Amino acid sequence: MGSPQFPCFTSMAALLFSFFIAASWMPEFAAGKTRHYTFNIKYHNVTRLCNTRSILSVNGKFPGPRLVAREGDQVLVKVVNHVSNNVTIHWHGIRQLQTGWADGPAYVTQCPIQTGQAYTYNFTITGQRGTLLWHAHISWLRSTLHGPIIILPKRNESYPFVKPYKEVPIILGEWFNVDPEAVISQALQTGAGPNVSDAYTINGLPGPLYNCSSRDVFKLKVKPGKTYLLRLINAALNDELFFSIANHSLTVVEADAVYTKPFETDILLIAPGQTTNILLKTKPTSPNATFLILARPYFTGGGTLDNTTTAGILEYKHPNTTHHTSIKALPLFRPSLPPINATKFVNVTQFVDNLAKKFRSLATKQFPANVPQTVDRRFFFTLGLGTSPCPQNSTCQGPNGLKFAASVNNFSFALPSTAMLQAHFSGQSSGVYTTDFPTKPLVAFNYTGTPPNITNVSNATRAVVLPFNTSVELVLQGTSILGAESHPLHLHGYNFFIVGRGFGNYDPTKDPANFNLVDPAERNTAGVPAGGWIAIRFFADNPGVWFMHCHLDVHTSWGLRMAWIVQDGPQPNQKLPPPPSDLPKC
Repeated sequence: MGSPQFPCFTSMAALLFSFFIAASWMPEFAAGKTRHYTFNIKYHNVTRLCNTRSILSVNGKFPGPRLVAREGDQVLVKVVNHVSNNVTIHWHGIRQLQTGWADGPAYVTQCPIQTGQAYTYNFTITGQRGTLLWHAHISWLRSTLHGPIIILPKRNESYPFVKPYKEVPIILGEWFNVDPEAVISQALQTGAGPNVSDAYTINGLPGPLYNCSSRDVFKLKVKPGKTYLLRLINAALNDELFFSIANHSLTVVEADAVYTKPFETDILLIAPGQTTNILLKTKPTSPNATFLILARPYFTGGGTLDNTTTAGILEYKHPNTTHHTSIKALPLFRPSLPPINATKFVNVTQFVDNLAKKFRSLATKQFPANVPQTVDRRFFFTLGLGTSPCPQNSTCQGPNGLKFAASVNNFSFALPSTAMLQAHFSGQSSGVYTTDFPTKPLVAFNYTGTPPNITNVSNATRAVVLPFNTSVELVLQGTSILGAESHPLHLHGYNFFIVGRGFGNYDPTKDPANFNLVDPAERNTAGVPAGGWIAIRFFADNPGVWFMHCHLDVHTSWGLRMAWIVQDGPQPNQKLPPPPSDLPKC
């Protein structure tokens, strides 16, 4: 029998060296992993409120599956369309640096994924950690096509707050007993406001305050003396929601995947598209009680409203209560939420404003707030409702027999029939869009005062072009046309700093003196107050075509949307790469 063969020392060293080289490229050792997901869009029967309907869902889950990654990871999501609707998915709040092709809004960055087709969204999570959400971005499909994005800190990095005992995503949503596509289709045809939802939900469940819903209740089971991180997401279509847990204070530590200076509150307001991480510290010993978790709308408009309340239950694990009956026998506490209708209770809007002012960037050496201190381009955009004409030989049910519309600077944005980003990249924008979006309203008026008699809007596909790295200041001014409403505005591809806010008309001579350029809130979605304004700043450091719109889907459908085109910079890492080979065609 021959002697065993040992490699000589030098070849062993070479072997080890090559192993370490290989290991450095392995996901565990590298700066970021590559994470692969497959999202199968399928039909799926769901029963809520004794009503069964076929919904669209991802992988048969409602709400959809969690997308979990670390800061620095590359994410590949193959979306396969098995339904008859055209579909796209938007990774809401992900910066998409140099990956504009993966952003997802239909006809802006891509043509939709058609029946039987697939598209792989490929992006890297850069400089972000916290909670975001993914959702469909075509028509109203996001009502059921949505789920959490959970971005953990890089390996060996910790949270800038106490390590939680457990993390729990809480997704607020809206349930319709009928297909939401039929709801918006009918509204756009008649020109009227759309029918409202039938319930709000917590993690897909309406809760015990609705008829025929006593079993569809989200339960948050907790242990005493622990700290829980609640990842709160508003995935509702058309409603900003108040959120509260009876007899428990909440500590806000992050918003829109940006750490904030911690602050305590009993009540939170969260707009569609917004996310907030909150710490819930449970009581030191098990109280002989259970506590309602409630969410209900903040309403500033004049139309109809789903004025219901969704409820979940915070339940302490008792060492000696094992039977369901003993939990049921415990007293149930209910939090108090502000009145729903802010048009009747003006102090509600003041409360909302005070709450918004509490959000401040952490602004530390590790997590700085890089607020533009100087401004290259200033813009002033009005946001509000309006009307468009009723087609000949038709009867419309909007204001004064016209159709409801919504606009930015009185332009109601018409989606093109092909993707703007492809037209921009190929230099063939003619007939797709124009680049003459006005920097301010063409006609000035008393924006928050007595509204003008003429309410008609113009329809166009207009964009603003920005040279790479332009520092932008944008004042978003709400109007009172057809009623002053709050507008949660979302900018794709960017975070922005909310440097100022106020009620009434923005005053360019007096208001900038009060701007916060040190630690303002940094967000991707911000509520423009009813009858007021916000001022935001950002650096246009991400080349591509970026959608900006109200995140109340009814307002988006009516045209409260526009697009920014950010040109390439001089360096290779400042340019938009060519489109991926599987990019869907129109």
